[in-house]
Amino acid sequence: MKKYPITGEKDTRSGFGDGLFELGKTNPNVVALCADLIGSLKMDAFVKEFPERFFQVGIAEANMIGIAAGLTIGGKIPFTGTFANFSTGRVYDQIRQAIAYSNKNVKICASHAGITLGEDGATHQIMEDLGLMKMLPNMVVINPCDYNQTKAATIAIAEYEGPVYLRFGRPKVPIFIPAEQKFEIGKALLLNEGKDVTIFATGHLVWKALQACEILEQKGISTEIINIHTIKPLDEKAVLESVMKTKAVVTAEEHMMNGGLGDSIAQLLCRKLPTPLEMVAVDDKFGESGTPDDLMKKFGLDVPNIVDAALKVIARK
Repeated sequence: MKKYPITGEKDTRSGFGDGLFELGKTNPNVVALCADLIGSLKMDAFVKEFPERFFQVGIAEANMIGIAAGLTIGGKIPFTGTFANFSTGRVYDQIRQAIAYSNKNVKICASHAGITLGEDGATHQIMEDLGLMKMLPNMVVINPCDYNQTKAATIAIAEYEGPVYLRFGRPKVPIFIPAEQKFEIGKALLLNEGKDVTIFATGHLVWKALQACEILEQKGISTEIINIHTIKPLDEKAVLESVMKTKAVVTAEEHMMNGGLGDSIAQLLCRKLPTPLEMVAVDDKFGESGTPDDLMKKFGLDVPNIVDAALKVIARK
């Protein structure tokens, strides 16, 4: 198995904040908007250095989306920032009409996504956001796995013309993607080659998939690990090439089973390459208050669940 040394631990939201600051220095058209959560979104450096390019809209998320859409008409590249629940569920109509339908060049940047938001509980732990966003025509949906990949993704989406949903999180997680790794929208990242089973993982579950890979290889199971950082557009070529080789699939994500990465891959395989598949995801439940690690374990999103899913799907070949 290819080794990925941990170079530190950091929250992915800091990758967004640092990427936004870099963009501020290099692209004068980048502007930022926030719904009263500058510190939580790690936008402080951008706000301090470029106050004339920052708009604090307060707790008025729908208004923020409308302002962002309007700013694109003048050639600006707006990055909106708030929690994932407020970035999607609260403002879905505004995103649909003002951004997706109109194909506006807005970057919707969402922190505190998924169950790892932790103690704030079910009302804030949105696990439907990837599904909500990927169903919108014109919308690109990105879910990076660590600090380095989030920073690279933030910088990359400024060069893409069109609406983007960028999802990241609150807890500190291992940094293992090299800082120099190029981020390509819609291009899956092969992390480990294998021949017995493919694990397609996204976001915080990528590192857990690599940990599961070590356990599986100790059992004599050759495991392919692919980081699907772009949920939409899905890298269909990479998915199909891997599955043709392994003929067994596990998907792993910090999201609802309905509408997430597993759903997208299952649809693709149903149409083009029917294959045994198991999903590691939240099964039609709301979250609850607790520590991120305890919640990941309770909701079946940890390493043993990925290992069990791989063993189960291999038995179905």
